[in-house]
Amino acid sequence: MPKLKSNRGAAKRFVRNAAGGFKRAASHRRHILTKKSTKRKRQLRAPAQLHPSDVKAAIRMLPYC
Repeated sequence: MPKLKSNRGAAKRFVRNAAGGFKRAASHRRHILTKKSTKRKRQLRAPAQLHPSDVKAAIRMLPYC
């Protein structure tokens, strides 16, 4: 049986953690940053967890992660 391919878009966005969940970056931090407060931008730096309802899909997209 051939190897499965990872979804490259998902591979760039998600990282698996030891508990079996996925770490992801926050959105809204790419452009138009002048109107956003320093506090808001600082809080967007922190990694977030992928929602539990999306974990099953992420596992299918990243078979070797």
